[in-house]
Amino acid sequence: MEIEKIKQIGIRSAFRGGEILKSHFGNLKSVHKKGVIDLVTEADIQSERAIVDTIRSAFPDHGILAEETGSIEGSPEARWVIDPLDGTTNFTHGLSVFAISIAFCHYNKPVFGTVFNPSTGELFTAIEGQGASLNDRPIAVSGTKSVRDSLLVTGFPYNLERISGPLERFGKCLPAAQGIRRLGSAALDLCFMACGRFDGFWEEYLNPWDTAAGLIIALEAGGMITDFQGQPFSIENKQILATNGRIHTEMLKLLSIEESK
Repeated sequence: MEIEKIKQIGIRSAFRGGEILKSHFGNLKSVHKKGVIDLVTEADIQSERAIVDTIRSAFPDHGILAEETGSIEGSPEARWVIDPLDGTTNFTHGLSVFAISIAFCHYNKPVFGTVFNPSTGELFTAIEGQGASLNDRPIAVSGTKSVRDSLLVTGFPYNLERISGPLERFGKCLPAAQGIRRLGSAALDLCFMACGRFDGFWEEYLNPWDTAAGLIIALEAGGMITDFQGQPFSIENKQILATNGRIHTEMLKLLSIEESK
């Protein structure tokens, strides 16, 4: 597997998508709704096209799963998972908390990931077994040992019919933690946990493109990632708990609720 070439193309793709996002930021001409509060813009679509074209020109036999395009068939052992604009709602409102998320998966397991915020210039990257970095500097999770001393981050589903469980979990975690934030970009949430800005992140009802790149970055930075029952996480899971490892058991207890409620 040409992992260094994969990294090179992944970063190049992120930068090309980033240029498109920067050109549209604060200058959007149209915003469409995929759902009641789920948005898509011309920036999402053009960014994705640039990313996909860059990858396909280098690896025409690789498969691709992208948020707007969907699935493009290719080799089952080599698939890219792409979110061309994670944090679209922030983007449309002029908030610079958004990113491009690109992962390369070997048999559905991320082995390379990059998350790029073109507004801040922060580029997170990781290769399996080689650690994680922010703008080429190594990063690591925090050393915080308890939820009481932790700053946490979470998100909520677009489908508000599913809000009861997430709100109940939020209600349990809020009084237990030092603070909780909701940034609106799962990819950045995972990266910010990976570099120690947050001590833990949880969310549910996510898609593979939301978590694939952030997953490998967080793991390579020393994080622990499971579902809410403590089982191994894969990008197909709908629940994710990512922590520095030290608060993981405590977080699992807080996230445990009666699903029938």
